[in-house]
Amino acid sequence: MFEQLGSIHPFLPPTASLLALLTAAVIIDLVAKRVLVSAVRRLAKHSKVTWDDILVSHNVFGRFVQIVPALIIFTGVPFIPDLTESTVQLMRNLAMGYMVLMLTLALTATLSAVNSIYAASPVAKHRPLKGFVQLLQIIVWVFGSVLIISAVLDRSPLLLLGGFGAMTAILLLIFKDTILSLVASVQLTAQDMVRVGDWLEMPQFGADGDVVDVQLHTVKVQNWDKTITTIPTHRLITDSFKNWRGMSQAGARRIKRAIIIDIASVRIQTQDEIDYFTRFVLLKNYIKNKQKQLAEYNAGLEAEVDEAVNKRQLTNIGTFRAYAYNYLKNHPKIDTHMTLIVRQLAPSSEGLPLEIYCFTNTTEWAAYEGIQADIFDHLLAIVPEFGLRVYQKPSGTDLLNLNKEGKK
Repeated sequence: MFEQLGSIHPFLPPTASLLALLTAAVIIDLVAKRVLVSAVRRLAKHSKVTWDDILVSHNVFGRFVQIVPALIIFTGVPFIPDLTESTVQLMRNLAMGYMVLMLTLALTATLSAVNSIYAASPVAKHRPLKGFVQLLQIIVWVFGSVLIISAVLDRSPLLLLGGFGAMTAILLLIFKDTILSLVASVQLTAQDMVRVGDWLEMPQFGADGDVVDVQLHTVKVQNWDKTITTIPTHRLITDSFKNWRGMSQAGARRIKRAIIIDIASVRIQTQDEIDYFTRFVLLKNYIKNKQKQLAEYNAGLEAEVDEAVNKRQLTNIGTFRAYAYNYLKNHPKIDTHMTLIVRQLAPSSEGLPLEIYCFTNTTEWAAYEGIQADIFDHLLAIVPEFGLRVYQKPSGTDLLNLNKEGKK
């Protein structure tokens, strides 16, 4: 048959043989994909383990199978009659380059699958490896590119690698961010600074939300408004940020907020008021102990004094502070094993701040806000019972009412 084609034209036999070889490669490629890869997918689907499903989803087997047709061409081209040596070498070089390309894609897909398998384990949340996997993929691509070029040009890969020595400065410039990110990834992982799921706050990047992905070059944060902020990995080392993981691990969240008291309403309590407050369950023991303490102090003065001004006495602000403390101490949603303080801050032109410092026994955001609001709802509403006033700058209505009273 080939002799008959050769009698028609000398190029027909090698052309027909080449087409037959390419057709065989395509057919084998289709059979491998339809039969072998499909069989592997069915086995993975019915197996009890999950790692094989991940390998299938990343098309690892499909990448490896694509090496087969190129291998057929690589081994079959020398047997085609009447092909020039340069043509045979060119086709073998192209086939080898294609095989290296498919092998590179298969290895990078395998690394991605390994990362996905590892990410499904509980350890991955504490020690993410995605940055290291991406670095290995870059290394695979660098060496794969060198081998592909050397295969197509039919040159030794050592010759090309030797040429990289002169390009070191350029490579360092090109991969500067990658090198910085690699160092940062090692530090973040070794020091356990950031994990997927951490609440990260970094105002300079507008980031305030949960970490959803830690990669070689970037860390993705999903903010509370559902937007995504991407932070360069190395900036987590050079810049400061706040990680709220400690709060989550402690199982408690801090309340630190002050009620501003009008200083003009602070005064000594009368005996009638003291008798009135003894009926408060939260103040009964405080009043009793405080009266005993003050009586002992006053009795120990050097000279007998009759005027009340010379004695220590109960004040409405002190009684309210004790009430607020006991209220928090008996609150079912406050963690009494952690710091619990009701303290006065430095007075200012706006009044006397009475700060509530305590911790809720939950870190869930909505529940925390509800607990905090309930506490201050109650304290703000009961302030007048102590003869105190909450300070507030005069509003337009206040000034209008003052003007009306002046006209009367």
